[in-house]
Amino acid sequence: MIAAHAVRSLFAGLLLSVAFSSSARDLSQDEALRLRQAGLILPLEQLMQVAMQRYPGAVLLEVELEDEDGVLVYEVELVTKEGIVRELELHAATAELLKDEVED
Repeated sequence: MIAAHAVRSLFAGLLLSVAFSSSARDLSQDEALRLRQAGLILPLEQLMQVAMQRYPGAVLLEVELEDEDGVLVYEVELVTKEGIVRELELHAATAELLKDEVED
């Protein structure tokens, strides 16, 4: 029992260190899965609803989970039905829209 608790505590500490590191980087699918299972980020489907409600009829180009100075962010690229490529950043834990701009 104690060993299992120690392993869970170590795992939680590792997740937090990934989630709150100070360097900006892309997270792997494995890291994203662990963060989701630990309840530290929302399901991608929930974040995509926010993006697609903002631009109905848009087509998804790319989604990346990034650690930006300790903030987990989903970066979403999509093409609106008007043909404009937009980049949105959504807070991975709250779905708050952090950025919405035309992609160059």
